[in-house]
Amino acid sequence: MTVSRRRFLSGAATGAAGTALTAGVLAEGARVDAAAAGGPATATPVFPFHGEHQSGILTPAPAGKQNASCFAAFDVTAAGRAELTELMKTLTVRARALTAGGPPPDLGVGEPPADSAVLGPDIPADGLTVTTGVGASLFDQRFGLADRKPAHLTPMRTFPDDSPDPAWMHGDLLIQFCAHNPDTVHHAIRDITRHTRGALQLRWKIQGYNSPARPSGTGRNLLGFKDGTANPVGSKASELIWVDSLDEPAWTKGGTYQVVRLIRMLVEFWDRVSIAEQENMFGRRRESGAPLDGTKETDIPNFAADPDSTVTPAKAHIRLANPRTPETDNQQLLRRSYNYDLGIDPNGNMSAGHIFTCFQQDIQRQFETIQTRLAGEPLTDYVQPFGGGYFFTLPGVRDDRDWYARTLLS
Repeated sequence: MTVSRRRFLSGAATGAAGTALTAGVLAEGARVDAAAAGGPATATPVFPFHGEHQSGILTPAPAGKQNASCFAAFDVTAAGRAELTELMKTLTVRARALTAGGPPPDLGVGEPPADSAVLGPDIPADGLTVTTGVGASLFDQRFGLADRKPAHLTPMRTFPDDSPDPAWMHGDLLIQFCAHNPDTVHHAIRDITRHTRGALQLRWKIQGYNSPARPSGTGRNLLGFKDGTANPVGSKASELIWVDSLDEPAWTKGGTYQVVRLIRMLVEFWDRVSIAEQENMFGRRRESGAPLDGTKETDIPNFAADPDSTVTPAKAHIRLANPRTPETDNQQLLRRSYNYDLGIDPNGNMSAGHIFTCFQQDIQRQFETIQTRLAGEPLTDYVQPFGGGYFFTLPGVRDDRDWYARTLLS
């Protein structure tokens, strides 16, 4: 029996909507029943799916939470705007169901099972977030969206120290999966690709991980240094990342720009560098994460008191990335990065490194300005950026009647 792409997508969306509702009701019912019976209320961690903004951006990730991730870029193969709309509705239904958790429906012995069973018969929410964005290429002639492209969305630039590999770059659509465990992430991307086959084709994907804080504070990258210490928090973070500007299309309000950079780290060479040189390259102590002029990780470096760079070198990573001047204050961005390990390269060296990702209001004002300052920094001898892209993370799904990109496509 042949099934058109459109009917397949519509059927997937319709069937899954009931699954999502049932899953939410059953999960909460189990929690209430357990509490009433005097047992532990062991509800799986659930981050909100509905809201003004998508989860997975400001969602807390430290202290052993959401340590698994997958970044998957897709080419959209939907035929026209109507199919693109159905695709976005299907994505919404599946993301809503997966983040809520619950048992999949029983389709009967004559049908393929509704779920892969990677997570067992009752899908845990496991802190899963599904964060969806669009690339500049989605706004070409295929879907009639050219006049609605976000003002600062372009293909990702190649910087002087980059080694770009086209197989690992760009994409019409990016989905960022984050969860507490890697099998949850694997399960989610399999579910999404199953329900969108015929409208989406994977372009590249990479799975990431982070470790618990060792021994405390922020997690470490594969060069052994704490990563993301100086992230803005609270209202400051909100001021720097959410789009709400008169120079942007109205539909973008509540969204944000996401940069993904895939950065190989030459760990075998790095491990032969003295600790003093490593710390001068970063501008922080490896053991504690403290800036070179401080004693603990949370100390704020005082570059103004070190104008001759006698304590923190002028080309230290933290000094170039954030000079901490009034003029550079609005260039800060929100980092949410992961480590990766792809095994070995053809020469027998470890193929491992960093999935750098950040969110901001304006890629040119924030990420590109910072990256330009970092050109030629000493760390470039030990890292090789090779892929990724620029994306616009869509505004949040407001309620159970809303769907991804509704304001863009309506």
